[in-house]
Amino acid sequence: MPANNHVEPSFFIHILQTLEAIQAPYMIVGAFAATLYGVTRVTYDIDIVVDLSEEHIEALEAAYPLPRYYADPVQMRDSIRMGILFNLIDTERGEKADLIPLKAGTRDIEAFQRRVRQRVDLPDAEPFEVWCARADDVVVGKLRAWAEAGSRRHETDIHDMMVWHYLGVDPEQSASFDEGYVDAEAAGLGTEAVALWEAIKKSARQEASRTER
Repeated sequence: MPANNHVEPSFFIHILQTLEAIQAPYMIVGAFAATLYGVTRVTYDIDIVVDLSEEHIEALEAAYPLPRYYADPVQMRDSIRMGILFNLIDTERGEKADLIPLKAGTRDIEAFQRRVRQRVDLPDAEPFEVWCARADDVVVGKLRAWAEAGSRRHETDIHDMMVWHYLGVDPEQSASFDEGYVDAEAAGLGTEAVALWEAIKKSARQEASRTER
């Protein structure tokens, strides 16, 4: 499906193309992933879960050399060892991507195993496919982020994704969306998350119904 984000995509898209070229296992998550599932708000972030080997680290260092780029191999190795995110930065454009090492024993493992291919369409460029978290996993990630920080943007992102889902814009994606899985994950986050999730589903169904008339 086409990406609906309005961010200048050059650096972000180049990183995804580089990960594809070096055959590094990855998965887009967060706000950028949500733009592939109906969210239209502007986002200046891209979060990518990665499973990098030493070969991939060396390839990223070569692809993003100083002085324009920051792709520190020492930071990458340390971040992978500690299981914390690291950055790739385009200092000329002031853009950065957050790369999150895939860590054993985390919830990202299951989502990574379920990741799917999604098509990105860009103006005046050939469309290409990327690895992205499933829509239901993106929703779960945003519910977790909301439970941690309570940010309104997570609520609106989930709402927009669910409207898109209930409208059946992508029938294949809608058919594979597992609401029961999201229900269970919301329950694990507590009563407030359940209440939010149920309210969002109700509101999204109503909006989708109005749109279809």
